[in-house]
Amino acid sequence: MQRKKGVATMSFGIRLQASIWTIGLILPFALPTPQAAQSSGLHPETIRAIESVISSEQQRQNIPGISLAVAVNGTLRYAQGFGKADLENNVPVTLETRFRTASIAKPMTAVAVMQLAEQGRLDLDAEIQKYCPAYPKKSWPVTVRHLLAHLGGVRHYQRPGEASGTEHFFTLQDALRLFADDPLLHEPGARYTYTTYGYVLLGCAIEGASGESYEEYMRRHVWEPAGMTHTRSDDHFELIPNRARGYARLDEATYNRLPPHQKSRTRAGQLINATLHDTSMKVPGGGLLSTAADLVRFGLAVLEGRLVQPQTRDAMWTRQKTSDGNGTGYGLGWAIGTLPSNGAPVVSHSGGQAGTAALLVIVPEQKTVIAIMTNLQGANTATMVNRVLHSLAREAHTEAPSGYGGATSPLPNRRQQVLPE
Repeated sequence: MQRKKGVATMSFGIRLQASIWTIGLILPFALPTPQAAQSSGLHPETIRAIESVISSEQQRQNIPGISLAVAVNGTLRYAQGFGKADLENNVPVTLETRFRTASIAKPMTAVAVMQLAEQGRLDLDAEIQKYCPAYPKKSWPVTVRHLLAHLGGVRHYQRPGEASGTEHFFTLQDALRLFADDPLLHEPGARYTYTTYGYVLLGCAIEGASGESYEEYMRRHVWEPAGMTHTRSDDHFELIPNRARGYARLDEATYNRLPPHQKSRTRAGQLINATLHDTSMKVPGGGLLSTAADLVRFGLAVLEGRLVQPQTRDAMWTRQKTSDGNGTGYGLGWAIGTLPSNGAPVVSHSGGQAGTAALLVIVPEQKTVIAIMTNLQGANTATMVNRVLHSLAREAHTEAPSGYGGATSPLPNRRQQVLPE
């Protein structure tokens, strides 16, 4: 297929307007029955409680499509789709529906980096340029470990429209030009600065250390060993089976700018097609597709030491500190939290970008893994996962946390969840 390189990025207002032109085709939808259920061993009352949670949240938040998968005691016990993967064509969510992972790509990339470190092919404390020489030297040395922990000072999105660009990049090396010449925001280690571009550099390091392309390495050494048969990059040009359409809500400010003929057939808060976003700029940090079941398989494979050794996993799941000794709440590729009453550890990662919101949560002591994926930008996935944890209490004696957003939250804090990823 001939692709057009260097397509100019439209301004934010133009891209949003382009989405609104299709709004008349998107109608309110009736909640369908759950699609393509896979369940083994969960108590029927637990299943009913879980499905009640998802259906009520789907209706309350007006989410077109949801995919949920749950592992209890180390076994994938439940996977199910709810609603529509494509409203305009009335396509249901199934177990094979691929949603954007957004930043849940980061823990996958981190696992690949740690595999290479275990093999002696990559030094976590070496400067990133040893494995990604295309990234220029900066005022201070930036190490692989710094980048894994968001301590490297590499910037996140700053320029208008940058978080949802439409330009296509054919290689990670090509994508580096978006930020490679920018100065660091601070001395590495001095403070926590969340950055997707830092994970683009880690993808470049994987290629340099392994001699394979990022996606080929991930397929051979992470996805296939974990049984993740539906995970891959989200290529804007390819025809990818079972890829969900993405949606957003029409915000009040944009609605007020609409011409009268468009206002007459819509309303603020109504579903619209998500802004076009080519994620080739950030594949290792937020440019993958997956299913909820695949994400649970990934979580189980890490938990059980099948992708990295247990001591490596534990290092990834340890809170990192800034150079002045302050904890960050983030490990090496994972958000770190605890259950409020007993301090039991919980690790997780959220993801949110144009057309998606997703969350992966692991409760290691209970061997419980939950993944939820949606095709609605800005959907509150944390509320759904907390309610599912309540429903699972009978199955694994899992304590259901009372909320999220504090220092002991089992889920990523509110600030991290709203970052464009």
